[in-house]
Amino acid sequence: MAAPAIRILIREKLKDSCLPYASMPRFWASRPGKEEICDACDLRIAKTQLVMEGIASKISDKKSVQFHVVCFQLWDHERCEALN
Repeated sequence: MAAPAIRILIREKLKDSCLPYASMPRFWASRPGKEEICDACDLRIAKTQLVMEGIASKISDKKSVQFHVVCFQLWDHERCEALN
């Protein structure tokens, strides 16, 4: 999926509270994917790709989110733009 399409999806998920606006002070990319679904683009994270995983900074956001590396970068940019 191309970056512009992912950005639109992320904006919609932020608006619908499916993705957090809060920053993620704790995130990691230490393992390859296990075919889990990326929370941004809804595509599988292949075993050949790293998973960016984290927990939002709000105490109420205990569910971890998982992204492709590029999707994580796009999410971070879009959430910052939305907060400004």
